[in-house]
Amino acid sequence: MIELVIARHAKSDWGSAGLDDHERPLNARGRTDAPEMARRLADSGFRPERILSSTAVRARTTAEAFASALSAPLVLDAELYGAPGAKLLAAAAATALPRVMVVAHDPGMTVLADRLSGGGIGAMPTCAVARFVWDTDDWDVATALEPARWSIDTPRD
Repeated sequence: MIELVIARHAKSDWGSAGLDDHERPLNARGRTDAPEMARRLADSGFRPERILSSTAVRARTTAEAFASALSAPLVLDAELYGAPGAKLLAAAAATALPRVMVVAHDPGMTVLADRLSGGGIGAMPTCAVARFVWDTDDWDVATALEPARWSIDTPRD
């Protein structure tokens, strides 16, 4: 069984004047939502073997909250910053691990979530967590098929 969890970074601070987009930190809501969503995911029993994250400060900070709550190793990948959905899925598949999490940005997150859910997920709000499960141990098969099941959790449901 392959399980992929994708999470859009938590709410960022647009008021950080003079900062490059890559350097934008989380705002107060983001600093609250990230550990809360990480706790919820931990409570669900999901334990990734690796968390992949964009190097952007807002994504990295979000991923660090998940890594702490899930006791999972975190790998930062500059290629995930602004990556399209297909690249996000390819990065997860390239790990060859059965349980992986990816933390990155829109529009790639929404595109990937919508594709994998067969149109069921129309948008990935900030700090949304979508979980996809395939009844196979082969990423080549998983990336070619729709997941057997999926779910989404958002901080404001």
